Amino acid sequence: MPELPEVETSRRGIEPWIVDRTIVDVVVRDRRLRWPVARGTESRLRGQRIDSVARRAKYLLINTASGTALMHLGMTGSVFIVERGTPAGVHDHIDVELDSGKALRFRDPRRFGSFFFSQRPYEHPLLARLGPEPLGEAFDGEYLWTASRGRRVSVKQFIMNAQVVVGVGNIYASESLFQAGINPKRAAGRIARRRYDALAGSIRDVLARAIEAGGTTLRDFYGGDGEPGYFKQELEVYDREDEHCRRCDTLITAIVQGQRTTYYCKRCQT
Repeated sequence: MPELPEVETSRRGIEPWIVDRTIVDVVVRDRRLRWPVARGTESRLRGQRIDSVARRAKYLLINTASGTALMHLGMTGSVFIVERGTPAGVHDHIDVELDSGKALRFRDPRRFGSFFFSQRPYEHPLLARLGPEPLGEAFDGEYLWTASRGRRVSVKQFIMNAQVVVGVGNIYASESLFQAGINPKRAAGRIARRRYDALAGSIRDVLARAIEAGGTTLRDFYGGDGEPGYFKQELEVYDREDEHCRRCDTLITAIVQGQRTTYYCKRCQT
């Protein structure tokens, strides 16, 4: 599933091609995404000039004067630029056609993504209750420590909760906890403030490095420019079960938490 770095990479990839362009048409070939694409979405976007492209959590926001196209890539979705009229593949469900002769194409093989139009996107039910951005000013160790008080859930599941902090998916949660030296099984409410300072810093660092590397391509992800992400080469623990820890040579362990596989080093993470 594309996580925050992959979505931010996509945003940066498409931004130069679509900002300040006018939408001449929206072609919806299949409305059967995770939530059906509402009829009338095309007419509400047609003729609008794109003012900016933003990201909130794992959502892309294509902003116009009349409202916002709110996109989620789901598990296998991607957005990229093609020439208008480029033949569509079986999984190419939506084209946003531009006056430049280009089109923004939304591909989603498993159809778990979404495409909405909203005049108040930050009040949309999918965004309204989200936690702070991990790269924003509101996120730090003090915030995590305060939010974790009394929480019995594991720290791994705690930081993956989008109402606590957005965009820290499975890959980057495992990597951040390793960098901070924290055992992912520890209860969130039993971790000291100083360790949350380290964890907040690790989350910021891991996500920033992943964005610079273009995200992590494990199977399906490609950025808005069609290039794969290269952060996989920097992964310390994720998907490295029974391989040697690069710090201490202990074998990396894999466990299941909340139906997701967690990878960690028993010696480095306490």
